[in-house]
Amino acid sequence: MRASCFNARERDLLIAVARASMPQGRTFPGGGSSCVEKVDNFMALSPPAVAKGYRAMLWALEASALLHHRRPVGKLDEDQLSGLLERFRNGDYAGRTLLRLLTTPLKVAHYNDAKMYAHVGCKFGSLPVAQSEAKPRYMIEHVIGAAELPAEETIECDVVVIGTGAGGAVTAKELAERGHAVVILEEGEYHTRESFTGHAIEMQRKLYRDMGATIAVGNVSIPIPIGKGVGGTTTINSGTCYRAPARIFESWRTEFGLGEFSADSMAPHYQRVEEVMGVAPAAREHLGGVARVIARGCDALGYKHKPLNRNAPACDGQGTCCFGCPTDAKRSTNVSFIPLALKAGAQLFTGMRAERILVEHGRAAGVVATARGKQLTVRARAVVVACGSLLTPLFLEKNKIGLSSGQLGRNLSIHPAVASLAMYDEVIDGANAIPQGYSIEEFHDEGILFEGAFAPLDVGAASFPLIGSQLVDLLEDYRRMACFGFMIEDSSRGRVRPGPGGRPFITYWLNRHDVARLKRGVEILARVFFAGGANRVIPIVHGFDQLRGAADLERFRHAKVSARDFEITAYHPLGTARMGADPASSVVGPDHQVHDLPGLYVTDGSSVPTSPAVNPQLTIMALASRAAANLSDRL
Repeated sequence: MRASCFNARERDLLIAVARASMPQGRTFPGGGSSCVEKVDNFMALSPPAVAKGYRAMLWALEASALLHHRRPVGKLDEDQLSGLLERFRNGDYAGRTLLRLLTTPLKVAHYNDAKMYAHVGCKFGSLPVAQSEAKPRYMIEHVIGAAELPAEETIECDVVVIGTGAGGAVTAKELAERGHAVVILEEGEYHTRESFTGHAIEMQRKLYRDMGATIAVGNVSIPIPIGKGVGGTTTINSGTCYRAPARIFESWRTEFGLGEFSADSMAPHYQRVEEVMGVAPAAREHLGGVARVIARGCDALGYKHKPLNRNAPACDGQGTCCFGCPTDAKRSTNVSFIPLALKAGAQLFTGMRAERILVEHGRAAGVVATARGKQLTVRARAVVVACGSLLTPLFLEKNKIGLSSGQLGRNLSIHPAVASLAMYDEVIDGANAIPQGYSIEEFHDEGILFEGAFAPLDVGAASFPLIGSQLVDLLEDYRRMACFGFMIEDSSRGRVRPGPGGRPFITYWLNRHDVARLKRGVEILARVFFAGGANRVIPIVHGFDQLRGAADLERFRHAKVSARDFEITAYHPLGTARMGADPASSVVGPDHQVHDLPGLYVTDGSSVPTSPAVNPQLTIMALASRAAANLSDRL
């Protein structure tokens, strides 16, 4: 029998927190020992540091109870404990963060319940799921797990590609289809649709690096979840596909000497990628009630709005895009570019961590990868690094490559994102639709892009900073809720350094200009909600639990807010090995080759010079397609 991650006192503490933060509702049961058991199971499978940190937060809460009430949490009555938690919720940033981190696993565990899903009309789990299909021979013969390898193995190829996300998968497919011998290395495993259950905790463990606990720290803490496994983050994103605006390429030409890049020159590469992914506007029959009220509000205000372009032509609106598509409708690279690369002859090794770049005669000559005491040496004429913006700089720094400009790991942009909620008198049923299927583009030139942001019940509960009866009342009325979000084209920048255990240590400081953009975005979104018929708006900004009309909105408009007043997330890390013509100010050249080492290329988001002002996966892929064509010609 598995030992608990918590001792008896910690377990009692956690049960008390669960009961106080999620009390009995009109229909929903209250939190208690059952959800604590789920959290215990989750922590048992987490990195040891996660469980250790979580237990430390429990003891911080206990210390606060002793300080304010001279009694431990277990001796507080219901009102005292609720008051203690509310003190954290309404207190300083450190207290609010502690409460959020403490209650998030409890909320997800408690509300991931079939009966509660049914109560809010969510069809999740009841829609027909496509059955697993027999794999073609190339999907069997060309995929090799670490367990199948001998203790030491050496192979040769034309190009070795590290990573299977947006950049690596496209690079591998394009080179393999041009007749080159390609080997792909992936640290994670190859998960298929039958294992995509949509359950947040299970999928976070399976598909997210460090279970989604990748966080940037600075004047505000910002989660930046990234994927791990074949497909990388494309497996867990929302499938939104935008081409970068022409003004972005113009800025690259001006600031970085990238004269070969323009909207016109990149168009064929965008088109090539779009055809593989089936990019098209989201189907109206699956846009749902959120799109309906957003469109109504935008029409009333005269704002431009439309369905988003997505890479999911067969989407049936199950709403679990961020936990792996259970029908393969979303053409993430695990079901599009990687199978095409394998069909063209590429060889994929899973569970293999790249450790060292081989250098011979002043050129990159291959990669050494390891797994479970085994070592695979891949000798190659060219090496492509596509580990993602948070891991590529660490890998290059570990190999002492790309350091000459001093820019490696710097210039991190992330597209800070914020969401708001609104309650309506009509049924919305946002959970039974594409979660990110609609957009407001009226303010894109200001650097604010609005996109759908609805989530299943359990994830939604975790996203709201509310606790107690406020939280439960809101969730029991989930069918009448709309949620929408926006991201900003950040002018702030961050940095990635090696952290404990080889994980990225990310720092990012949100400047005043970007804070003002966030505030303006919340205000605009509230106006759209009200114009569309909302009776109240929950902006998820500290000090503003709800807005009930013009007077509250005016109060918010004149309020002074800081970065720490927003619940910020981010999903698009870019720029940490940026491209440029000048080796003194960039890491890779216009051909994506590292300035310091011939034969070494970077084709992931880290090479993107600046924020593209839109969801970046399509731009990363188009750039990778272009880079692969150039590399093929050179080979």
